[in-house]
Amino acid sequence: MVMFKKIHLIFIFNLLFAQFPDMGDAFNEIEGKLSMYFLNALNAKPIKGASVDIEGIGNFTSDANGRIQFTVPNNPFGKIPVTVNKSGYIKTDFILELKAGTIILNRFSISPEIPLRHVRMVLDWGESPQDLDAHLEKKNEFHISYRNKKRTKDGTATLDRDDTNGFGPETITVTSLDYNGKYEYRIVNFSNRNKKSDKLSKSGAEVKVYTKGKMMHHFKVPANQRGNIWTVFQIKNNEIISINKIGSK
Repeated sequence: MVMFKKIHLIFIFNLLFAQFPDMGDAFNEIEGKLSMYFLNALNAKPIKGASVDIEGIGNFTSDANGRIQFTVPNNPFGKIPVTVNKSGYIKTDFILELKAGTIILNRFSISPEIPLRHVRMVLDWGESPQDLDAHLEKKNEFHISYRNKKRTKDGTATLDRDDTNGFGPETITVTSLDYNGKYEYRIVNFSNRNKKSDKLSKSGAEVKVYTKGKMMHHFKVPANQRGNIWTVFQIKNNEIISINKIGSK
């Protein structure tokens, strides 16, 4: 009877982990195994078969859930370079941050290939807040966001994906930059509009900017700042200028 109950419990746990892999991740972290997920930045679908090289640890291939699992020996804190390659996607390099032996943000959205002149902005964040909104505004011309997400009148900018349930991705693509135009990209905490809140600063939000066939910039939300608007960068004369400050309006 005891053996039957044990087998039955194992079956239930395996079934749950198959449907909700994050539950299995929690148990794996206790055993020292860490998980990372790789998603398509346009539709949030898992990327199967991605080659993930983690410096000093090894090379891994993502499974049907877009997941890899690995162990970090004797390094509960640290920053580790990671390179992701997959046919049809832009090669992506980033720094993986470990704190207390866990990954603060373990979902990474990777952009499919785009023409050299296109610019794609991809927002990822943690479980909370549920709804962060990406905004791209071209001065005196247009304002792309969840309110006007389909595309501009001239078709040069589109909100490809809006996310309201946490994690992201939320993605905007510009197909033709105006050299003389001035653009501003910012993130708004739609879930918590309290101007004195630090929820946005604690969201783990990251923005990757893809253009010229590669990932050109990787912004991380500033820590220990209060406000509901993260102004990430501006574009002037075809140049991306970092702002990276949290404030309020």
